[in-house]
Amino acid sequence: MNPFTFILVRLILAFGLLIMTFTGCATVGPDYSRPEVPVYENWRTPLEQPRTAEELETAALARWWSTLRDAELSSLIQRAASGNLDLKKSEARVREARARRGVAQAGLYPAIDATGRYSRIQTSANSGVGATTDLYAAGFDASWEIDLFGGIRRSVEAADANLQASREDYLNVLVSLCAEVATNYVDVRTYQVRLAVAEDNLKSQTETSQLTAWRYEAGLSDELAVQQARYNLENTRSQIPVLRSGLDAAMNRIAVLLGEQPGAIHAELQKAEPVPSPPLEIATGIPADLLRRRPDIKKAERDLAAQTARIGVATAELYPKFTLSGSIGIESLSTGSLFTSSSGFYSFGPSLRLPIFDGGSIRQNIEIQSALQEQALIQYESTILNALEEVENALVAYIEVQKRRHFLSDAVHAARQAADLAQQKYEAGLTDFTTVLDAQRSLLSFEEQMALSNGNVTSNLIRLYKALGGGWSSTEKESEPEIMPFEKG
Repeated sequence: MNPFTFILVRLILAFGLLIMTFTGCATVGPDYSRPEVPVYENWRTPLEQPRTAEELETAALARWWSTLRDAELSSLIQRAASGNLDLKKSEARVREARARRGVAQAGLYPAIDATGRYSRIQTSANSGVGATTDLYAAGFDASWEIDLFGGIRRSVEAADANLQASREDYLNVLVSLCAEVATNYVDVRTYQVRLAVAEDNLKSQTETSQLTAWRYEAGLSDELAVQQARYNLENTRSQIPVLRSGLDAAMNRIAVLLGEQPGAIHAELQKAEPVPSPPLEIATGIPADLLRRRPDIKKAERDLAAQTARIGVATAELYPKFTLSGSIGIESLSTGSLFTSSSGFYSFGPSLRLPIFDGGSIRQNIEIQSALQEQALIQYESTILNALEEVENALVAYIEVQKRRHFLSDAVHAARQAADLAQQKYEAGLTDFTTVLDAQRSLLSFEEQMALSNGNVTSNLIRLYKALGGGWSSTEKESEPEIMPFEKG
C-alpha cells in the first residue's frame, strides 16, 4: 500500500474511533421487542386421540405426508420441492434479501476509491503565458460516515429482519406447496375410485338392461321397464367423461406443481390406487405452537421488526451527520518526476451536515414509518387470528367428515343389500322394475358419496396439517437462513 494511503486510512480510523468513544453508540428510534399475543391453552375442538409426545409431534408435522404411508405421494412432494417454480422464485427473493443486507452493512465501513487522470492544458497567448502543460495525477479518495446516531445500524437491523421474513415466506410457500400436491394427489385417487364405482355400476346396470329387454321380448314385462333401465344406464355412462376430465385436470395440476409440463406424469399415475388412509392419531400441539412454527406468522412478526427499525432510520435524519473524508496521491507535470516524494499531496478533514429547515419532511417521514409500524402490528395480530381460525375450522371439518364417512359406510352396506334384494324380487316377478331402479340409483349415489367422503377425510387432514404449519423442517437459524426444505435421510 502506498505510504500516503496508509497514513490516510490510519487517520480516518483513529478519528472515527475517537468520536465513537466520546459520544457512545447512540441509536435513535424505538428498540424492537416481540409483541406478546395471548392465546388459549387448548383448542376449542380437541381430537379424540391426540398425540402428546413432543418429539413425535415435531416429526409428524415436519414430514406429515409420511404418516399417510404412500411412497408415490412422498416422491411427488420431494420432486415438487426441487422443481416448483414458485418455490424457486421465493428462493431467489431470499438471495435478494441477503444481498440487500450486505448493501446495508457496507454503509458501516469506509469507502475508498482509486483515481487517475491526465490532462493537457493550452493557455492562450493573450493571457501572457501561451504554453501547453501536461498534468499527471493518481491517488486515493476515502470517505466514512460516522454512524453516531444509529441510522445505518437501524438500516442493517431492518435488512436483517427482511432477510428473515423472506426466509419465512419461502417456508410458507413450501408449506402450501406440500399441501397442494397432496390435495391434488388425493383428488387423483378419489377420481379413480369414483370411476371404478361408476364402471362397476355401469356393468351391473348393463346386465339389468339386458334382463328387462329379454323379459319384454318374452312378454313378461312392458316397454316402460326397458326404457327406465336404458335411461338409468345412460345416465351412469354420462358421468364417466366428467370424472375422466377431472382426473386429467388433477394430474395436470400435479405436473405443473412439479415444474413439469401438463401430461408429464399421466403414465406414472395411470394405475388406479386407493386413497391414502390417514393415521388414527395425529399431532396438533397447543395454540401457542402456531406462533413458533407457522411461517406466515413468523414472517408477519419479522415484517413488524423491520418496520420498527425503519422508524430509527427516519429519526436519524433529524441529527447531525459526521463524515470523514480525505484524499492522498501524486501529481506532476511529467511522468519522470511523478513517483518522487515531491509529487505527493494529501487532504484530510471532517465534515458536518445538520438539517436546519426542510419544511417538516423529516418529521412527516417519521410519522409515515410509525403509521406503517402500526399497520404491521395489526397485520401480525390478524395473521395469528386467521391462523387460529383456520386450525379450528380444519379440526371441526376433519372430525365431522369422519363421522359422515362412518354413517355412509352403513348406508352403502344397506343400499347394496337392497339392490340385491330388489333384483332378486324383480327376476322372480314379485316386484316391478321401479323398485330395482330406485335401489340401483341409491346404491350408485351412496357409493359415489362414500368415495368422495374417503377423499375428504384425507384432504381435511392435509388442510389441518397445513393450518398447523406442518410441511417443513425447522433449522432454528435466524441470522443466516439456509434453503433446506427437507432434512436429508
